Amino acid sequence: MSETLRLFADYRQLHLFDQDSEANIEEAWTNSIERVQFSAIGDAAVVVTTTNTDVLVDVETLGQPPAEDADHYDHVVEGSLHVPSGRLVVMGGTDYAPDATRFDVRPGWVRIRVSKSYLAAAEASDEHSDEDETTIERVRLQIWPGEDQPTLVLRQWPRSEAQ
Repeated sequence: MSETLRLFADYRQLHLFDQDSEANIEEAWTNSIERVQFSAIGDAAVVVTTTNTDVLVDVETLGQPPAEDADHYDHVVEGSLHVPSGRLVVMGGTDYAPDATRFDVRPGWVRIRVSKSYLAAAEASDEHSDEDETTIERVRLQIWPGEDQPTLVLRQWPRSEAQ
């Protein structure tokens, strides 16, 4: 299943969590979150965005790990999230959770690959990035059943001179 959402990434963040989560999302803010751009704490996670505006979020629920395509994106990170209810909530940082979009997933641990694009254009356009399809930040979330594993950065943005 695939669906595109337009979400307000208030405070430069998107939230993902099990619909029954009682986690304090602030605990996901670690020393590495700005570099990694993703952090999960059990049944809740934060995706850091480049801008504090609307972003386009493509959510894909899959039955198996997706093919590798990190070369087509600016930043790609993969992490684990516990979704015991089988209902994953995806929302902007200050959206109203009861109204947020939910996705059915296999109950238990899932892997989430966060692939982000248009980051340089969005950053350059700043607060106006969501006004043009060529500058709006895009986030693809691919979700599939998986085990709890460490978070992996598959492609880093911004890329350093050495990369």
